[in-house]
Amino acid sequence: MKRTFELDFYGRKIIVENGELAKQADGAVLVRYGDTVILSTAVASKKANLLSDFFPLMVLYQEKLYSVGKIPGGFIKREGRPTDAATLAARMIDRPLRPLFPEDFKNEVQVVNTVLSVDQDNLPELTALLGSSLALSISKIPFNGPVAGVKVGRVDGKLIINPTVEESEKSDIDLTVAGTKDAINMVEAGAREVSEDDMLEALLFGHEAIKKLIAFEEEIVGTIGEEDMEYEKLEIADDLRKEVDSLVRERLDSALRIKDKLEKYATIDSLQEEVTEKYRVENEDKMKDEELRELLTKVALIFHSIEYELFRNIVVKEKTRADGRAMDEIRPLSTNIDLLPRTHGSALFTRGQTQSLATVTLGALGEHQILDGLGIEDAKRFMLHYNFPPFSVGETGRYGAPGRREIGHGALGERALSYVIPSEEEFPYTIRVVSEILESNGSSSQATICAGTMALMAAGVPIKRPVAGIAMGLITHVDDYTILTDIQGMEDHLGDMDFKVAGTREGITALQMDIKISGINKKILKEALAQAKKARFEILDVIEKQIACPREEVSKYAPKTEVFMINPDKIKDVIGRGGEMITKIILECSNVNTVNDINAVKVDIEDDGRVVIYHTDRDIINNTAKRIKNIAREVEIGKVYTAKVVSVEDFGIFVELWPGCEALIHVSQLDTKRVDKPKDLFKVGDEVSAIATGYDKKGKLNLSRKELLKK
Repeated sequence: MKRTFELDFYGRKIIVENGELAKQADGAVLVRYGDTVILSTAVASKKANLLSDFFPLMVLYQEKLYSVGKIPGGFIKREGRPTDAATLAARMIDRPLRPLFPEDFKNEVQVVNTVLSVDQDNLPELTALLGSSLALSISKIPFNGPVAGVKVGRVDGKLIINPTVEESEKSDIDLTVAGTKDAINMVEAGAREVSEDDMLEALLFGHEAIKKLIAFEEEIVGTIGEEDMEYEKLEIADDLRKEVDSLVRERLDSALRIKDKLEKYATIDSLQEEVTEKYRVENEDKMKDEELRELLTKVALIFHSIEYELFRNIVVKEKTRADGRAMDEIRPLSTNIDLLPRTHGSALFTRGQTQSLATVTLGALGEHQILDGLGIEDAKRFMLHYNFPPFSVGETGRYGAPGRREIGHGALGERALSYVIPSEEEFPYTIRVVSEILESNGSSSQATICAGTMALMAAGVPIKRPVAGIAMGLITHVDDYTILTDIQGMEDHLGDMDFKVAGTREGITALQMDIKISGINKKILKEALAQAKKARFEILDVIEKQIACPREEVSKYAPKTEVFMINPDKIKDVIGRGGEMITKIILECSNVNTVNDINAVKVDIEDDGRVVIYHTDRDIINNTAKRIKNIAREVEIGKVYTAKVVSVEDFGIFVELWPGCEALIHVSQLDTKRVDKPKDLFKVGDEVSAIATGYDKKGKLNLSRKELLKK
């Protein structure tokens, strides 16, 4: 039976339907938010994988181009691999859901959001988050929700929930916040250098709106929700817990206090392997293979629970960090620039055992990235790509297309730096930053931002101000907690929060927070933001000591530019039939055989008449500009021109006023006397003075020698 629920949410209607579509899923809802329509489904496997060391949750966000009236590009004409935007949307939904499943629940869960219709003013990603939470909450799948999310904008100082496209363009805050009714558990934000107090206000404003959505969800769950399923759990006997504890506690405590990352991890791994091997040898002749695997899994779980407990005790109770730092202390910093002679900009940023090598490449505006997705944006001129090779953590692993992590970290770095990138008018280039992570021990995404900002300045990109990023952590223990500045890998892995804050000295440009516990309150948020600001300023001091401001000139290997305007009506003349004229200009000015030659001058012509020319050789740019300006040059009616004869016909002579501009002097306009044969008076190469008299009905320019002789 179909059931429908409605909510008036800040002046827009949300409609949830259940019972008509996807009825074989464990939970399914159709959510309508304006003209945005999302089908969210949740299904759990019948059998648990109790020996798995992770919770097998898969969240999908499937963009369908028919939802915005588009046909996919390419030869196949169907949706292919997820776009970066779809990957980021799936991550955004996954992050607030994942901490709310029971720790001992190991059944595979798939949450699938199918985007059926998109109204750009009503956010499909957050509609999908609401649908995902509802699909799980009404199903038999154990889930400690519901959860919801909203976007917060600020226009003219006023905070807005779920701003429209028009409002978003004017907003100085772009904040996505998610959580339960009690606390915030996920944040994703960009901002135009907003203060910590203003960001905190926006976070709390968003949480109040979330509470309204959750009350709506609870009403739906109360009406159609199912009882949670019974599920298999891995039962661990107290005797086994005590036995493993007695074997490892003291040595594990010592291992956790080792300062060097690789030595610490090697010691812990060796201890775990030793204990596991002990139980294997003692029981391999007594147990079946499946029973032995289960025992060894239990030993590993006990080992990790002791590690988790000891780590928290060291940090929260003893106020001690493994590397001896204070809670608000940053690891040693070092910087360098211009490491790579042929790149347009390069910089190295090292924080402890985390290291990013960033490069900048400048290209023509025509080299922008084309976006084939559901958003209104179809191209972008600033890109940041993040690469995380396995060698950066001393491991072997998969190489290939970027995964969700690489795409997510790259998007965070891109957002943080995008607010200081100059406009297209100020700096007419496509800009690509690439971060190669060479070492990693926590917060490589923030190292990317620091290396990226230096590389941009070294490349001569006139950014507004340097940007730095820092990752904060949270460790809770019983009723106490500690906030950590510049977390390492283990503090992230065993901690409760990864809170990344990036910005300039003027304010925050990007924020990302993931919580492994149910959520955090205002007090913790405020402390973390204040501690992050102090650290950010310390890092900016180091960056500015290395390079204080952008260079005045771009690299000699980077393309130089010339920008000017022409009459839009002249664009067709500059391009020529089938591109014949512009191709001729490019080949002749560059002295190449094809426009695809790496040494060919690049010319971008916008619809408004804006011309941008790119080349590393300034003379080639100047020659190209001169040719284009000559073609686009306007003839002034009534002005006298000295022109060169290029052709003599019976009906008159064709003359060239300047290269690319030809006109006819009709036989009747050649002289005050009758002229029977123009070839008797003129030959090719002669110079003739004539006055511009106007254009005929076909738009052809007319000149008159006769009128000039009269005068």
